[in-house]
Amino acid sequence: MLILSREDVKRLVTMPEAIALVRDAFRDLSAGRTQSPLRTAIEVVPGEGTTLVMPAYVPSAGALGVKVVSVFQGNAARDLPTITSIVCLFDAETGQPVAAMDGAYLTALRTGAVSGAATGLLARPESSVLAVIGAGAQAVTQAAAICAVRPIERVIVTARSEASLDRFRRAIAGDWPGLTNRLETTLDVRAAVRAADIICTATTSRTPVFDDADVRPGTHINGVGSFTPQMQEVPAATVARAIVVVDQVEPALEEAGDLIVPLNDGLIGRGHVVRELGQLADGEVTGRTSDDEITFFKSVGNAVQDMAVGRFVFEEAVRLGAGQAVTL
Repeated sequence: MLILSREDVKRLVTMPEAIALVRDAFRDLSAGRTQSPLRTAIEVVPGEGTTLVMPAYVPSAGALGVKVVSVFQGNAARDLPTITSIVCLFDAETGQPVAAMDGAYLTALRTGAVSGAATGLLARPESSVLAVIGAGAQAVTQAAAICAVRPIERVIVTARSEASLDRFRRAIAGDWPGLTNRLETTLDVRAAVRAADIICTATTSRTPVFDDADVRPGTHINGVGSFTPQMQEVPAATVARAIVVVDQVEPALEEAGDLIVPLNDGLIGRGHVVRELGQLADGEVTGRTSDDEITFFKSVGNAVQDMAVGRFVFEEAVRLGAGQAVTL
């Protein structure tokens, strides 16, 4: 089997390729052509450390595997990544293991890619100002993905501390140097949101990270950070007045505090959350119908993303002779 490092994964797949791969994977997911059971969450350190186990099978890509991802908030104080992960792939005909690869970069890449796919379908074509709230690994690829699908002139990144913004600037310079001339950083969330055509939230906040009143008409929002019922990045009032699209309805309603809170408060009904990204990509449902509408894509993540992108990486590695072959 092949062992593939972060640098291998980074070299073997581009953001535009990842966007196309996840868009197709979600089309298969919505059409019932994949298998991806609800992920298992193990709360290792209550409120601070969670490990998620996410299996999936995407027949059209020949992609079978499992991802294990850990989100440990305390790692920031240890100067360690908050998110760590590994992706294991298996041969879909024999079940034999064929690859194990770094999942942290893959997770960030595919999470950015799904926002890129949603933004390409929902944001106004002329959108030129992006506000990213959060400054971790997920935030970096949000910026890269949105810049791949819209003519972004300003990327305004906001976080709670200058230290976080410094790390973001270094990450952009290292992985996406072509974005540095568009990058602005600030601690002023309100100013960033008020200027934005597109907003991406990539935090693990338990309270909304911006005010509904600051969102301009026509804004598109991607919410990718929160993944439990207790987390909430987007104000309930914003969700209530937005056209909502999710990666998959059932997991979103089980896991996304951004949706669960307004549902429990009676601000929206279940009928407000019926559009899936795959259906939108296939033209089965409508998204934006006017320039003034607010659109909101909520993703809690699905392993079909990891398997589709991971299988592509593996096939490229075989083709190019990349990675390290090992015998178990």
